[in-house]
Amino acid sequence: MKIVSAALAAVTLAVGLGAPAFAQDKGTVGIAMPTQSSARWISDGRSMEEQFQAAGYGTVLQYAEDDIPTQLSQIENMISQGVDALVIAAIDGTTLSSALENAAAAGIPVIAYDRLIRDSANVNYYATFDNFQVGVLQATSLVDGLKARFPDQKPWNVELFGGSPDDNNAFFFYDGAMSVLQPLIDAGDVAIPSGQMGMDVVGTLRWDPATAQARMDNILSANYGDKTLHGVLSPYDGLSIGILSSVKGVGYGSGDMAMPVVTGQDAELPSVKSIMAGEQYSTVFKDTRELARVTVGMVEAVLEGQEPEVNDTETYDNGVKVVPSYLLVPVAVDASNYEEIVIGSGYYSAEEVQ
Repeated sequence: MKIVSAALAAVTLAVGLGAPAFAQDKGTVGIAMPTQSSARWISDGRSMEEQFQAAGYGTVLQYAEDDIPTQLSQIENMISQGVDALVIAAIDGTTLSSALENAAAAGIPVIAYDRLIRDSANVNYYATFDNFQVGVLQATSLVDGLKARFPDQKPWNVELFGGSPDDNNAFFFYDGAMSVLQPLIDAGDVAIPSGQMGMDVVGTLRWDPATAQARMDNILSANYGDKTLHGVLSPYDGLSIGILSSVKGVGYGSGDMAMPVVTGQDAELPSVKSIMAGEQYSTVFKDTRELARVTVGMVEAVLEGQEPEVNDTETYDNGVKVVPSYLLVPVAVDASNYEEIVIGSGYYSAEEVQ
């Protein structure tokens, strides 16, 4: 078993990214997370620390604040100090090939966490949600909301937002959504007044809310002088909050201007509260506790020389290999079921959502 030296504790403390926690019997897992600017990733990191430690592993959890060189440095430090396994939620899934070669040379297995690591043969397994289905749920919720809020309006004026182009998941979200929306666009039931379609146009680098808000501002000013916006496909709650700020800034949600139907993902607390307030229409809940559970199981199996449980060996081709994956089931959440799903499951307390 590899032993993590005291030097790693010093390095981790020095960079201020969370002290390592150690359990002596099973070894140590390095956990590389993208950013603490999203509540979702904080929850992921907390869940993995708790569950790995409960299973008898030490953990080194580090956040790179969406800076690629920082994440590379953190992963290299974990490798050089001898962690027994790496769990990586990549900022840019195309930038880790060299680091993962070093991990493979050191005999350190790598689990891609929620974001596929591309262009490397040295990714052992992938734990994520059914990302195409996330997009299907978002678009289905959007259409349901349009029918409920604007039953006599056709075509519905909709704008499309995508996730970060360096995140492989963003393309699955978009493709899943368009599998629902494209037939409605082709039939004339949905219009895209800006004409902006395709991930090369609608992608939002680093999932940045300010970028989404600015783009929504520009779309509204350039295309909606005599039109009404009815809906927005948003793939992530952080973008949704920015989009909502933009539309509220021009009067939607006040007077006789109904709030457009805006989707989301991750059930972040501000968006759950926004749904309760009748602003954001829906989100997609991905239980990070369950994703952590699957990831811990994968690491345990690999370190014990066993085959982890997977349920998909076809979908996630990273450009070099098809990465064996375990896909969890996402759940659509709106005003009708948020209490049952996010409070009833214990993900949030009733007090937190007030």
